Amino acid sequence: MCLAIPGKILNITGDDELDRQGKVSFGGVVKEVSLAYVPEANVGDYAIVHAGFAISLVDEQEALKVFEYLEQMGELDED
Repeated sequence: MCLAIPGKILNITGDDELDRQGKVSFGGVVKEVSLAYVPEANVGDYAIVHAGFAISLVDEQEALKVFEYLEQMGELDED
């Protein structure tokens, strides 16, 4: 089962909205994701990511709460 999880946007590349990419940290695990669906996203924002696409933004407090739950479950290991 795939879940959408929050990640912190570390950097953004690409000038065209459809080509925007970003390095996103998921509790220390960094992945490249598409930011095409969240054109309002900025460096430092937290985005909900599913299947390599940021699909919405979320506030930092909520994102950190999810990281805490995942850490307790041992799910923050890189696969």
